[in-house]
Amino acid sequence: MANTKDARVTIALECTSCIQRKTSGKSAGLCRYTTRKNRRNTPARLELEKYCFHCHKHTLHKESKK
Repeated sequence: MANTKDARVTIALECTSCIQRKTSGKSAGLCRYTTRKNRRNTPARLELEKYCFHCHKHTLHKESKK
C-alpha cells in the first residue's frame, strides 16, 4: 500500500515580477511553472530562476501557496 503522506508533492512556481506588476494593474498575465519537490530534502519554499513568458527574461520564481 502507498503512503497517504507522500514525500514528493507537486508545487507551482510563480514569477515575482508579474505578481508585482499585477498589483499595479499593468500585467499581461501571470507566468507559472509546475514541478515536484521532496518535502524531506527541501522543507523550505523553493525559489528558482526561470524564464518568464510575459516579462521575456529570466526572473525569480517562488513557490506559491495552494
